[in-house]
Amino acid sequence: MTLQTISKILTRDFILGFFAQFTFTIAYQILIPTLPIYLSRLGSKETDIGILIGIFGVSSLVFRPFVGRALLKVPEKNFMITGALLFALTSFAYLFAPPFWPFLIVRVLQGVGLAFFYTASFTLFANISPEIHRGQSLSYFYLAQNISLALAPSLGMGLINHFSFILLFLVCLSASLCSLFITNKLGKTQVIQSEDSSIKSGLFLDRKALPPSVISFFIFFIWGGLATFFPLYAISNGVTNPGLFFTAMAIMLISGRALGGKILDLYSRERIILYFLATYAIAMGILAFSKNLPMFILVGMIWGTGSALCVPAVLAYTLDSVGSSRGPAMGTFTALSDLGLCLGPVVMGIIIRLTSYPIMFLCLAFIGVINLIYFHFFVRKK
Repeated sequence: MTLQTISKILTRDFILGFFAQFTFTIAYQILIPTLPIYLSRLGSKETDIGILIGIFGVSSLVFRPFVGRALLKVPEKNFMITGALLFALTSFAYLFAPPFWPFLIVRVLQGVGLAFFYTASFTLFANISPEIHRGQSLSYFYLAQNISLALAPSLGMGLINHFSFILLFLVCLSASLCSLFITNKLGKTQVIQSEDSSIKSGLFLDRKALPPSVISFFIFFIWGGLATFFPLYAISNGVTNPGLFFTAMAIMLISGRALGGKILDLYSRERIILYFLATYAIAMGILAFSKNLPMFILVGMIWGTGSALCVPAVLAYTLDSVGSSRGPAMGTFTALSDLGLCLGPVVMGIIIRLTSYPIMFLCLAFIGVINLIYFHFFVRKK
């Protein structure tokens, strides 16, 4: 990669936005393995845990399309600031909100904060990425989330194992405020007007973005079930720090996106998506028969390898399909991602209640196969 390419991608706003995304994602991902354990220790059942974790995605889902449409008129920075502030306030509220209903309300409001920040940040990076290097630029953007994934879950588990949940929530609050401070330093961005007829007609979802967004729905459905219940499954098998699974996953994500990002602009996005979608089914199939830390780490590495190129490829594929209506497209893409993220824990919580963890992971593997079939026959072949 030439210095000229680097300078086109790594602009001032890209770097600031990267670190704002990084610190915000720290606040979000530090809760992934810890909140299910927190709720379990407070006496919540699997179905209640699934609802309390999944409602976060429901509230985010509801607001994403509205934010996406509003981004046609309002700069991304404004929504990112509001989202970071709301996330900080709800992180502090965890200190006082017991399950079920008070905790549920906090999760709903925090989901709104995520919708504001993530929809706006995705749109910001889509707008400032040079079109010729879009795949590579989005791959670097995802590194902000991947690096935080390498750090946050293990950090969160360390905090609750050696200190307390109070300190965990205070760290979450601090990371949110840090993201708020960095976001405030972003420059002013110009709102890009869209000529898309579906946007002018008042629709909140972008029709052109729907087919690839369904792929993201299935990916995040699997991720929602995995991220919610794997920590409990790992602990039941004698693993004291399930965060190591997420760290192994993140290492592969970081390596793949840092070293392989250029591939997204050199080869067919459809071929990349097709090959790497298969890794989700493979990883979940192996996890169903895994009961020790080395096997868990292997699954994390397989998952990370697939997601490293698959997720940014799907996002770039979406942007290639929609033209200038990037705000509504990102609202559609992230809304369906959230729908998967919220349905995954709820549905898998019910399945665990009726069957077992291995059966649940096999169900997730089956969802991965459905996603592969959908993309090959309904998206790729139109």
